[in-house]
Amino acid sequence: MPESQCDVDSPLTFSYKEVDGIRIFLDVYLPSDDVDQQSTRQIEYNPAVVYFHGGGLTVGNRRSWFPTWLKSRLSARGIIFISVDYRLIPPGTGHNVLADAKDAIAFVAGDLNVQIDRELAGLGSGSRFRIDPTSIGVAGTSAGGFCAYLCAIYAVPKPKVVLSLYGMGGDFLTDQYLAPKMQSFFRGREMLDPAQFSEYIYPFNNLQSTSDSPLVYHPQSYHIPGYPANPRMLILRLYLQLGVALDYITGQHEPSLSVMLRKAIHTEDPFDEALISDHKTIFPQFNVTSDWPATYLIRGTSDTAVLVQESRNLHSLILKAGVEVVLEELPGREHSFDYEPNAELENERSFDDIVQFLYRHLN
Repeated sequence: MPESQCDVDSPLTFSYKEVDGIRIFLDVYLPSDDVDQQSTRQIEYNPAVVYFHGGGLTVGNRRSWFPTWLKSRLSARGIIFISVDYRLIPPGTGHNVLADAKDAIAFVAGDLNVQIDRELAGLGSGSRFRIDPTSIGVAGTSAGGFCAYLCAIYAVPKPKVVLSLYGMGGDFLTDQYLAPKMQSFFRGREMLDPAQFSEYIYPFNNLQSTSDSPLVYHPQSYHIPGYPANPRMLILRLYLQLGVALDYITGQHEPSLSVMLRKAIHTEDPFDEALISDHKTIFPQFNVTSDWPATYLIRGTSDTAVLVQESRNLHSLILKAGVEVVLEELPGREHSFDYEPNAELENERSFDDIVQFLYRHLN
């Protein structure tokens, strides 16, 4: 297994759609049959949590940055964990991500139980666990949080609960997305040379659609030990550096949406939503209503990738809509705090609280 992927239990893998000539997959992790020793062997329809991976929308797959802490806790409570691929930017856009997120939830709530039956029969093995289509939650880290927000707005059936760890999309109208950067802004790391990423700069030259771009690193002997070897691991940082991330997320390059928004947010006039009329569906902050599911937001206050303002803004909007929402801020923590070496020890209480919140709303 590639070093970028966690050593997790073997899942059942299914294609939930085919588009742009590619099949898009999800992994299903059924709890162990010994989770509840008192249960019979009869089929049980249990809640499920659909998880969307991070990677800036540009890189990764359903086994990248795998949240072992979340999967293991949910499985121990008999909750089915499902990790999903989605089309990556570029050449995909947020509109493609929205379509994939909706299709993933529809598949999980629809045909997936039949597919599980068929797969287990073919393997000559069994599990009593199947998915309760009326009890589905969504979760995501970073870019996966954006996917979870889109599910909260558009997925059918609507998720019962949302978990977002330092999720993107709580506020896209900030300088983090729109302002060109002249000096290091993310973890003190080097500024990037756009000429080294010409393949991923609009207009693209035959850039192929993908939903699977694994994490790959240079060896320790490289002049920057362990530096990313897959250029997709760096291109969202490049887009943020250039102040054009929303051009790639929306797919609007001509005229540049980022340039128009950059000017608009630095005037004293009220924001004109007509500027994003073609893309408003993928701006979560403009689509929060009283139908939004109960939500748990958690993040570090020193995050330099997705700023704390995003979660605070979304928290305020959800609260104003009259929906239960928790915002947990971890002082001094950076992006991806849950993947640090001592994450389980340092965050045990938070991890337990998160899963209890999910469990309460799924049951």
